[in-house]
Amino acid sequence: MKKKLAAALLSFSIVLTMGAGSAFADSKMDKVIDNTLGTKYVSGGVSTNGFDCSGFTMYVFDKIGINLPHQSGSQYQMGTAISRSDLREGDLLFFNTSGKGVSHVGIYVGDDKFAHASSKRGVTISTLSDSYYVDRYVGAKRIMSTDAYHDVASDVQDNDNVE
Repeated sequence: MKKKLAAALLSFSIVLTMGAGSAFADSKMDKVIDNTLGTKYVSGGVSTNGFDCSGFTMYVFDKIGINLPHQSGSQYQMGTAISRSDLREGDLLFFNTSGKGVSHVGIYVGDDKFAHASSKRGVTISTLSDSYYVDRYVGAKRIMSTDAYHDVASDVQDNDNVE
């Protein structure tokens, strides 16, 4: 019962987090992230049986057709560096949580929030401006080309049926 309630609350939180303002709301990436919320943290994990941080980002990007290596430092070597003021949904965010360089990665989901596999909370949504992450922020990388971004962000069927 507790697991079902936790999953329902997490699903509700992603709806609130990614809501109408996100380019990814109801997109392919949003659906993949939504389906992983609440998944437990497992060191070395790369599936919905358990994720570590880079296993989570690797899994999400694989589902949209982009291959990433399974290590946050290796993912940091990819893509184009992006300033925090230029972030868009789908950019990777990197943190130094170990004191030894890049050691944590998440996916920016808009509205100053990011999805990641937390060692304490599993796959969750956190606020980038939280002091813990501000103090450990290393940088961001854009992995998706503009074309890939638009393909992923707009891969939603319009079912409004407005005449």
